[in-house]
Amino acid sequence: MLLTGIKKTMSKEPLVSIIMNCYNGEEFLQEALESVQAQTYKNWELIFWDNQSSDKSSTILKSFNEPRFRYYYAEEHRNLYDSRNLAIQVSKGDFIAFLDTDDTWISKKIEIQLPYFDDQKVVLVYGNYWIHDQKKSIFTKIYSKTLPAGDILRYLLKDYFVGLLTIIVRRGVYEHLDNHFDPRFGMIGDFDFVIRLAFKGYFAAVQQPIASYRWHGKNISILHQDKIINEMEAWYEEKSAKKEFSSINELLNLKNNITYLKGKNCIEGSDYFSAIKYFVLLPFSYSKLKLLVLIIFPKHFVNYFTLLKR
Repeated sequence: MLLTGIKKTMSKEPLVSIIMNCYNGEEFLQEALESVQAQTYKNWELIFWDNQSSDKSSTILKSFNEPRFRYYYAEEHRNLYDSRNLAIQVSKGDFIAFLDTDDTWISKKIEIQLPYFDDQKVVLVYGNYWIHDQKKSIFTKIYSKTLPAGDILRYLLKDYFVGLLTIIVRRGVYEHLDNHFDPRFGMIGDFDFVIRLAFKGYFAAVQQPIASYRWHGKNISILHQDKIINEMEAWYEEKSAKKEFSSINELLNLKNNITYLKGKNCIEGSDYFSAIKYFVLLPFSYSKLKLLVLIIFPKHFVNYFTLLKR
């Protein structure tokens, strides 16, 4: 049964820990921090985990003179997901949220999301968000359909849609999650984290955009498509062999999505012959149609489908 959302007010104001991992993130950091400071919900702390930045990130953070901003300088440079876990270890909140240095929140984000946790079955609350095309100054809503809620594991495997910048998680659920963020991954740790949380309980969904993901051409997810594909393949092979995934037909959709990504990556490298091979491998689906459009039409359609996935 899908949740429709709980709107009553919590009896107390729990502490929300906001995790911001930073490595040379000075370019857009000011705006990200301002969006945290502007939250209408006041009982929060920001854990700013500086992964040995060499730019002015720490100077920008400290210029706020905000007592709820807690600064930590890493003893050594680590994998992003190792760093997320370390940042959470020093946090104190009943709930955990995430924001990267180049993204922003709407001012009522936390206020809107927390009441959903009055339902004890809810382990995570996520929401819609904007893609902010930095170069064109255009905002596009990432998801145009109704976001599912409740037991949504099958939906996530069919077409993953949760943005880490939107989620808030119960700390108790995080603490009981094996590996927390899995440091074996360098690119898909957020995806893996959310999928494993989906086994723990219900997700609630905020239909309106509550955050903005900045697309500026230097995003890690754009620059390292090969790594993403390789990690997704390894993840699929590992999970498909596990008993808890064996009866989930939607896992095959994930395999098809990997095939689509391989084809799209070939087009980005102007290897149309290989892209056609992946097109042939795909069953008839929206992904197959998208790949055909990318093969036939100009290369700029790759960016179009990257931004408008829903």
